[in-house]
Amino acid sequence: MEQSLKNRLKYGSMMMAFMVAGLWFDHAAQRWTRSPELPYGVGGIGLLALLLFVAPIAVTELAALFAAERVRPYRTVSGAGCWLLIIHAFLTQFPWFERIAASSLAFIITFVMISAALRRAWGKKTEEAILLMAGTVLATLYLGGLAWFLMALRVKRAANVEGTTLVVLMILLVVKSTDIGAYFGGRALGRHKLIPWLSPGKTWEGLACGMFVSGLVGTAFAVGINNFLWWQGSIFGVVIGGIGQAGDLLESLMKRDAEVKDSSRLIPGFGGILDVIDSPLFASPFAYLLFSLFHYVHKLPW
Repeated sequence: MEQSLKNRLKYGSMMMAFMVAGLWFDHAAQRWTRSPELPYGVGGIGLLALLLFVAPIAVTELAALFAAERVRPYRTVSGAGCWLLIIHAFLTQFPWFERIAASSLAFIITFVMISAALRRAWGKKTEEAILLMAGTVLATLYLGGLAWFLMALRVKRAANVEGTTLVVLMILLVVKSTDIGAYFGGRALGRHKLIPWLSPGKTWEGLACGMFVSGLVGTAFAVGINNFLWWQGSIFGVVIGGIGQAGDLLESLMKRDAEVKDSSRLIPGFGGILDVIDSPLFASPFAYLLFSLFHYVHKLPW
C-alpha cells in the first residue's frame, strides 16, 4: 500500500473520530442546557468550539496562499473577523438576538475592512493598503462567511428545517464520501481527465463514482431527518457532493497560483487544515439553500 494512502487512512480515521466526538458533545450539550426558558437547549456548542479552533489555523494557511500574489491579509484581523461571524451565526438561535442580527452582521464586515485600514495607517504607510484591505476582507468572508452558513444551519429552527448534529454530520459525510468515492473510483476506472491543467489526478469517472456514493449517503441520512424524504436526500447528496468537489477545485486554483501542492504539511496525507475543510465549507451555503427549498416544497399544495 502506498505511503500516501496509509497516511490518508490513518489520519483520516483520527480526524473522523475527533469529529464524531465533537458532534456527540454538541448533541449532549444541547440536552444538558434545556430549561423552561430554553426548551430546545443551546445548539451548536461543540461545532462552535471546533470552528473557533480551526479558523485561525485556516486563516494562516490561506494567507500563505494569498502571499503568492503579494496579497497579505492581516491574519489577526481576519481571524477575529472569522470568530465574530461564527459567533454571530451561533447567536441567531436566541430570540433576543434576532432584533440586531442583520445590523450586527453588516457591522462585522465593515469592522473587518476598517480595522485593516487602521492597521495599515497605524504604521504610517500607504503602500499596498488596498491589497491588504482586500485580502483581509476576502480571507474573512472565504472562511468566516462560509462557516457562518454551517453554524446557522446547525442552530436553525423552522417548521420543516430543524438544525441538528445529524444535519451537520450529513453535510460532512456527503462531502467526504464524494472524495472517497472519487478517489477509489478514479483509480479503478479513471480514463478521462476532468480538468488536467488544474487537477491532473481527477477524472470524470471518479467524479461520477463520487457523486453516486454521495447520493447513497444522502438517501441513508434522509431517514433520520424530520420531514426529509428519500428522494430529497438523494438530490441533496448528489448536488452537495458535486459542489464539494467544486470547492476542492477552487482551492486547487489558488494552490496552483501559489505554486504549492498543499496549503501546509500539518496533516500527513491531507496537507493542511484548509485542505480538509475547504469542501465542507464551500458546500455549506448550498446546503442551507437546499434545506430552505425543500422546506418550501413541503408547503406546496399537492
